Amino acid sequence: MQINGTLINYYFHCKRQCYLHGNRLNLEDNSELVQIGRAMHEVKAEGCENAELAIENIRLDKLTTEYLTEIKKSDSDIEASKWQLYYYLKVLKNKGIIRKGKLEFEEKNKTKRTTMILELGDAEEKELEQIQSQIEELLQAEIVPEAEERAGCKKCAYYEYCFI
Repeated sequence: MQINGTLINYYFHCKRQCYLHGNRLNLEDNSELVQIGRAMHEVKAEGCENAELAIENIRLDKLTTEYLTEIKKSDSDIEASKWQLYYYLKVLKNKGIIRKGKLEFEEKNKTKRTTMILELGDAEEKELEQIQSQIEELLQAEIVPEAEERAGCKKCAYYEYCFI
């Protein structure tokens, strides 16, 4: 499977989830939380001509002349979200499109939306190359990584597969 933003995100979030998704075990279609995230993206995209763009194997939430914006339902895993956005910025850069990145977190019980601005520099590009190599190695492994229960596991689409 070709590396994409979802795999980058999952790699930081959970190596087992990354492995399972990357080896085509997709349990997300049955997840209510995933459906909520998709619905949130659809609502944000309504009436916006620069929203939900597909380039190669990635889907961009919003692209303007200044920013590539990635919208997240929660700021529960900022590191994973940052590297997913760096990956998208790199894909655009490879096509000659240079943008800053904007992460928007829209949490349901908070009145204030959190926003982060990121720029893809040489250090991030080098680290991203290493991350992609590590993901490729993970996906080619013959053994599924062990399940490690964490705070967010019960909300994961793979929870039943891993723990029940």
